Order: sequence, then structure tokens, then C-alpha cells
Amino acid sequence: MLAIRLTKEMENRMNRLAKRTGRTKTFYARQAIEEHIGDLEDLYIAEARLADIDAGRVVPLSWEEVRKGL
Repeated sequence: MLAIRLTKEMENRMNRLAKRTGRTKTFYARQAIEEHIGDLEDLYIAEARLADIDAGRVVPLSWEEVRKGL
């Protein structure tokens, strides 16, 4: 179960979309989450890796090292 607060503008947009299509707001919220959760996961993993590099906890590989590894 998930409860979220939307801005009034977003709530109005969801209401109009649901009304026009005959689907529920829940359907569209679920669809948006399912389609974008992977992007958010990738973003946060990338940000964490960059923070590790900036802090000196990880040394990135050069392009040459990556190429040799393949």
C-alpha cells in the first residue's frame, strides 16, 4: 500500500486523464512508477558511485583498462 500527496495541478491532470480514458488514477500512478523505477534506480546507483569516486573510495578504470578487460 502506498499513499502519496500530489500537487493540486498534478491531481487535476490525473483526474482529467482518468476521466478521458475511463481508467483509474491508480492505474496511471502504477504505470508511471513501473516505467520509471529503473531509471531512478540507475540514477541513484550512478550518484553513489560518483560520490565514492569523489571521496577516493573507488578508483575508476581508464577506457584502455575497460577495453582490455573485454
